[in-house]
Amino acid sequence: MTIFFDMDGTICDFYNVNGWLEDLINSNSRPYRVAKPKVNMQVLARRLNLLKAKGYRIGIISWLSRGGNSIFNAEVSMIKKRWLRKHLRSVHFDEINVCEYGTDKNVFINSKKDILFDDEKNNRDSWAGIAYDEKDILNILRTL
Repeated sequence: MTIFFDMDGTICDFYNVNGWLEDLINSNSRPYRVAKPKVNMQVLARRLNLLKAKGYRIGIISWLSRGGNSIFNAEVSMIKKRWLRKHLRSVHFDEINVCEYGTDKNVFINSKKDILFDDEKNNRDSWAGIAYDEKDILNILRTL
């Protein structure tokens, strides 16, 4: 079973970066670089490492910016991976999927028992496994 996380708006407080939309329109990757964590990353890392020890796989499914060109998308993908290394240094991700905006996240599902944490309701509603919003990640992980 894999536990997947969206990044922007789920574990990364992207939408509270001042001027994020204008920056994206102008192909400026600043919001991805400066966004703060949305959850306590020390606690999240500890829980994820405990779940990995129990046999869970840990993954990321995160969209690129809408309308980004190939150069901007490559930059954003690199920055998102760097953000994960910075904030969840001790977590070994089994897969990190940074994909085009709007990609059906079910492309990455391995089992109907796979879990997705995502702030976007449409992604949760269409997920073929078990889906949760971003509001109670740490407590939900504690129950697994």
